[in-house]
Amino acid sequence: MYSMRVGRQIQVNNATRHPSDTPVNPSTLSEGFAARAQKDSLPTLAPFYYLRNFELVLASILARYADLLLEEELRFISEFPRFDLASRALLTRLVMRRGDLFRASKIKYEEIGEIRAAAAPLIKKGWLSDHPKLQLDELASLLTKTELIRCLRLPARYLSWCKAKLEVVLKAQFRESRYFEEWYPCGDWVYAPTVGPLCERFKLMFFGNDRQGWTEFVTADLGIFNYEKVERSAYSRPFQSRAQIEMFLKIQECRELLREGMPLDELTPLVPPAILNSEWLEERRQKLLFLIARGYERAGEGANALAMYLECCYRGARSRAIRLKAKAQDWNGARALCFLAKEKPESEAELQQVRRVLPRIHRKLKRAYRAEAVAPAIEEFEIVLDRAPRLGAVEHHVRDYLARDLADGSTVRYVENGLINGLFGLLCWPAVFAPVPGAFFHDFHHGPVDLESCHFHRRRKEEFDECLSQLDSGGYAKVIWKCFKDKWGVQSPFVHWHLLDRATLGWALACFPAAHLRAWFEWILRDVKENRAGFPDLVQFFPKERTYRMIEVKGPGDRVQDNQRRLLEYCLSHGMPVSVCWVRTGS
Repeated sequence: MYSMRVGRQIQVNNATRHPSDTPVNPSTLSEGFAARAQKDSLPTLAPFYYLRNFELVLASILARYADLLLEEELRFISEFPRFDLASRALLTRLVMRRGDLFRASKIKYEEIGEIRAAAAPLIKKGWLSDHPKLQLDELASLLTKTELIRCLRLPARYLSWCKAKLEVVLKAQFRESRYFEEWYPCGDWVYAPTVGPLCERFKLMFFGNDRQGWTEFVTADLGIFNYEKVERSAYSRPFQSRAQIEMFLKIQECRELLREGMPLDELTPLVPPAILNSEWLEERRQKLLFLIARGYERAGEGANALAMYLECCYRGARSRAIRLKAKAQDWNGARALCFLAKEKPESEAELQQVRRVLPRIHRKLKRAYRAEAVAPAIEEFEIVLDRAPRLGAVEHHVRDYLARDLADGSTVRYVENGLINGLFGLLCWPAVFAPVPGAFFHDFHHGPVDLESCHFHRRRKEEFDECLSQLDSGGYAKVIWKCFKDKWGVQSPFVHWHLLDRATLGWALACFPAAHLRAWFEWILRDVKENRAGFPDLVQFFPKERTYRMIEVKGPGDRVQDNQRRLLEYCLSHGMPVSVCWVRTGS
């Protein structure tokens, strides 16, 4: 078995990074995705795939929300199928594209055919306008810089200006709205879907969030992402009343206004009141309050920020309030908040902050304070490189060096957060994807909606207890292997398939004791949002001894982060072999 004494220095040469350790990043999606998929030999999409997906959304919304829909929404859903194929396809294409203004000459879809003929019924219905009035900035979004200069008859010297700077100058000169042909009489015209906001509302109602969009269907159709199928009931819909829908849309509107820079004093009164009948919606509202408070804090308005933090129960609000009170030298107020946090901490991170700040607060108040027990020292060792490693490659240098000194049958793997989370996700797959009411709204969930909520474990306690009981019976390895085989490639918030191969899984199940797996899994369940991260970079497996060592690698100028220190100290308290490797360059 390989061993190293603490403090030992080792001189090594820089090693190369293994291609297998390069993380896989999801592709950026666009309208050219289908063409790229065909080039890369992925499954091709049917000509009207987007229309099929849009109609699926409408049908799902009607089935799920028939009792909550407004007359305008019901009318659109019932009348949309009456249009011919080309018209339905054109409207779908336009509402799915970015923006809400489109030059007719730029709209070209082979499967739709002649665009003007497809647009005519939509224009007659009032769902599409071919004659919108445009402000200067809207005109500029449709034209190139050269076209903009030509249509406004500007001197040629403006060709050397960047377009953004030119727009600022022109907006001050051209304040009135005009039709496109008045701005630019070139024989072209502009389409503007008038039902864009309505369709955006449908999308938000279907997904129940503002992070997902129409490309979710594309990635599923192409087999890029596969999703777990979870049984849903009527109570699985995101909204149980029209008031909840309106609250959701209002919160979304406020977040957009915050991003656009609306003055905070004007924005704050627009925030909806407390939502008592929906935990996930209220948590979303609380996050909005937290973001506004942070905006006040960044603007130097500490009093307003503090007031909002104290009213807010979103994760981190109390920690920010403690910091602001300390900054204002309100030591008694800061102390009171610290003791509230100690009594009922919202997370390990908050408890760590309180333990760090309380001694200083008591010194300022000239009050005695009994320091808590010092955490056990974390084993450390040092490696000296002959030259500075390439950016982001230091962990691989350490991995490659340590692998040279291992006995036959042993190995070193770069795993970071992928391995322990992956084992947890595989063993607890039935609990993570349990059909808890309100956790799954559609077929494109990477994980349950309440994954990062403080209620996540409580709502599934029986399911998690049953999964973790496999660690006591000894059947956990068989369960994990079966899930690995059956669920390969299916999206999970814990299992990152590109970081979990068959060999690594085999080493882990052979060398990790069941007691250590349980301790790690319980750590994750304490606080899923925080505790999924912070696991050490490397793991050494010693299968002959059925042991292991986990190593956090720190390059020159780096330090052990707070969440990493919390986890390392937790591991030490459970007798787990963990250490920190400090890497520096030689003189």
